[in-house]
Amino acid sequence: MILGIGTDLANIDRIQGTLDRFGDRFRNRVFTDVELAKAARRKDEAGTLAKRWAAKEACSKALGTGLAMGISWRDMAVTNLGSGQPVMALTGWAADRLAAMTPPGHHAIVHVTLTDDHPWAQAFVVIEARPTGPPGPAAA
Repeated sequence: MILGIGTDLANIDRIQGTLDRFGDRFRNRVFTDVELAKAARRKDEAGTLAKRWAAKEACSKALGTGLAMGISWRDMAVTNLGSGQPVMALTGWAADRLAAMTPPGHHAIVHVTLTDDHPWAQAFVVIEARPTGPPGPAAA
């Protein structure tokens, strides 16, 4: 079952301007060390961070809170599988919120997808709850 859906659109030039103005203060307030390391390896640091910014905004919307109620930017972290697929990990208050909204007998999965086309970066997050018990009988 779907527990939440969120989307966000970020302007890469706006993120670049924030990086230029606030530098590491901004980086360290919003992004995890893993996210910053990935962005540092990329030619377009601002584009990489803008996608992650959008993912964090989208995730907070899917959690039903927006960036309120105690969620920290760094409680939501985007990493990538070896295949390149982005994944979202939640810690702190965001993880607590996810646990609270997940029905008993289910586990939550946070799906995330990212895209960019300068000057825009976009993310979608879908939070799904799957039953934790054994799978039901196969459909005929």
